[in-house]
Amino acid sequence: MITALYPGSFDPLTHGHLDIVDRAAGIFDRVVIAVLENPSKQPLFTTGERVAMIRESLGDRKGVEVSTFSGLTIDFARQVGARVIVRGLRAVSDFESEFQMALMNRRLEPDVTTVFIPTSLRHLFLSSSLIKELAEFGGDISEFVPANVVGPLKQRLTAGTPRP
Repeated sequence: MITALYPGSFDPLTHGHLDIVDRAAGIFDRVVIAVLENPSKQPLFTTGERVAMIRESLGDRKGVEVSTFSGLTIDFARQVGARVIVRGLRAVSDFESEFQMALMNRRLEPDVTTVFIPTSLRHLFLSSSLIKELAEFGGDISEFVPANVVGPLKQRLTAGTPRP
């Protein structure tokens, strides 16, 4: 059984993320979506909120789990028994930093391989930061994020709503 780790902040989860999850689940026996707890970043949603939204968005997908981690991705990969780290690529600009991280992870743990999955064309331009900006200015985000993310995202970005 091959376990793949799909790490990220998922702040918020987009259809692009789910595209990568579905494609990874078609390749690997077990996919662990790993939500990063990074105290140096100021996410829009708490780790618990992000995990809950992801779990609801996943529905009854088989072989996919959601967990949280802090620290090095490679350490968490070891902890969950992952032999693969999945990274989504949108554009050539993503490749340089992703490739550098993949090489460092390989150096730290030669038994774990990074697999790059290019996003589907319909999601090529999506990023969590772009979705947040669109929502903040009242744009329709419903085609870019799962239905259960739309309301909380709009509410969080309403003036006066405190961020976590």
